Amino acid sequence: MAGRDETDAHDSGEDPVYEAAAAWVARLASPDATDRDRDAFEAWRAADPAHADAHAELEGLWRKLGQVPDPRLRRASSKGVAGIAIVLVLGATLAFQLGLIDWLRSDLWSGVGDIVHATLADGSRIDLNTDTAIALRFSETERRVELLRGEAFFDVASDPRRPFVVRGDGLSVRAVGTRFVVRADSAEIPVAVIEGRVDVAASGRPVRISAGEAVRRAEAESLSVTAANTDRMTAWREGRLRFSGERLSAVLAELDRFRHGRIVLLDAAAGERRVTGAFDARNTDEALDAIAATMGVEVTRLSPLLVLVGSPFRKS
Repeated sequence: MAGRDETDAHDSGEDPVYEAAAAWVARLASPDATDRDRDAFEAWRAADPAHADAHAELEGLWRKLGQVPDPRLRRASSKGVAGIAIVLVLGATLAFQLGLIDWLRSDLWSGVGDIVHATLADGSRIDLNTDTAIALRFSETERRVELLRGEAFFDVASDPRRPFVVRGDGLSVRAVGTRFVVRADSAEIPVAVIEGRVDVAASGRPVRISAGEAVRRAEAESLSVTAANTDRMTAWREGRLRFSGERLSAVLAELDRFRHGRIVLLDAAAGERRVTGAFDARNTDEALDAIAATMGVEVTRLSPLLVLVGSPFRKS
């Protein structure tokens, strides 16, 4: 059991072990956590028994507050709400630090909530979605783009001598002249084609997709071709987010990409409800208010950086 001094440091957020543990809890609970993140966490946890103890304690708090359902929970405590705020703020700090690293490596980037339009040296045009960073690696034989984070739309100028290749999130997308979108956050559908054709490769054989099609990521990193509503998928280019029968959990995750801080879903059952609508990507608070009004879910703003949706607590 921790002594009083250690407990006080934990409660005040001053203990670096607890700060790191809180950041790992938030990162691993994120839908864009990667295998590399999980490997790094395991190495950190194994390095010191105190790391494992701190993580277990904060993960228990995370469970009690509804991020992972706990049927034994009956009511919230003020200390618990403060605890989740600490965890999420620290997680947001870690996410900012990771974004800063990508920004330093990048040639083009967009901030959270921003859409950036640019023309590359070869005449190709690119739109960067929220919180996106790319690095350009152009040579005499290849035009290569490293998608470091986020999502980008490419309108490629034709040059048969220099294929256009986008790499990100373990995928390689090869095109000559076409229009397509690539997302590098472990999304289920990471590539879609608006015009022309592209070859998408992961660990196995390349998959060719044409206009109106997308790649779906399956288990063991295998890829399959599926039909895609490309107008809806690229509506963000005009500052709109469109959904048709999407789970509320997925909608909130998408809104979360466009705002600083975190949106946390506390009610797993509510997260399965379906949402159809269009929202302004630049005003996610308005979108949350519309969801609250039309779906009857509770939206609680603890701060500009922390919004809770629903309640994990059973009513007596």
